[in-house]
Amino acid sequence: MNPETKPSAADEEPPFMALRVVSKTAVAQDIWCFELRHAQGVALPAFTAGAHITVALPSGVRRNYSLCSDPADTAMYQIAVKRDALGRGGSISMVDGVQAGDLLSVSAPRNNFELHPRAKQFFFIAGGIGITPILSMMRHLKAQGQAQFKLIYCTRDAENTAFLAELSGPEFAGQVQVHHDHGDLAQALDLWPIFETPGDAQVYCCGPRGLMEAVADMSGHWPFGSIHFESFGVDASATAANTAFTVRLAKSGITVPVTAEQSILEALRAGGHRVSSSCESGTCGSCRTGLLTGDVEHRDMVLADDEKAHQIMVCVSRARSGELVLDL
Repeated sequence: MNPETKPSAADEEPPFMALRVVSKTAVAQDIWCFELRHAQGVALPAFTAGAHITVALPSGVRRNYSLCSDPADTAMYQIAVKRDALGRGGSISMVDGVQAGDLLSVSAPRNNFELHPRAKQFFFIAGGIGITPILSMMRHLKAQGQAQFKLIYCTRDAENTAFLAELSGPEFAGQVQVHHDHGDLAQALDLWPIFETPGDAQVYCCGPRGLMEAVADMSGHWPFGSIHFESFGVDASATAANTAFTVRLAKSGITVPVTAEQSILEALRAGGHRVSSSCESGTCGSCRTGLLTGDVEHRDMVLADDEKAHQIMVCVSRARSGELVLDL
């Protein structure tokens, strides 16, 4: 898209506001919970369980974080951030560079992971930091008292389990199963007994790509629309192997360099080119872009195999080498 092209309503970003960090608390090893309130003390924009916000970080990049707080409380937002030493630097900037008392520029909430409005049963599967949107869902459902739910939460060990005290407390008694694999694949939880027989529940899964792919593989025979995913992006091992490449915009002929630390979306945004986006983790499909030529490493959870030759999710996918030509 030419930078002079006027964006459509679908391209418009949500408004940003100044929020103050009123507390920063360790909730697990390398995981910190930030409580944010409006700098002027007014109520925050309402959100629904599963929503996320975009935060402008001290390093200058923007990252999306799921809200883990109760949607009924509009006085504050809570997010939890895992410091990932092998990531693209956003979590390090947030955890190391942000302290209580700081002001952050934060977007209004958006939601690509909505709870089904009429479901009476929910089954949640979370891995690692993927507990954040699901905790908001559980807090909401508990307050409403109108639907049954259960959580399976897979983590390495107790020290790496965020919000363990709350999840193990009386509020969620009988509704939470925490499984530790201690970093050993042989101790990973077997999810097949859960999915072998299709049920009436709506299933929400959030966590590492391997967990989501396992759930997708096991649930293909479930009713259409009953399985929902929210991703926390590409695995650190893949991110660490990123290399630089270029994208060429076919309609203008402009070439945009993409560094190893950037996504295509970030590089386009830095150059003034507008592309619709929302989750920025390869699950919502908002940034679907036409692909004309190039060898793509597809990292999204959206495109079918027959779409990958001519489309790309620019928030997560990359070139394997050389240049990609996009229909922009």
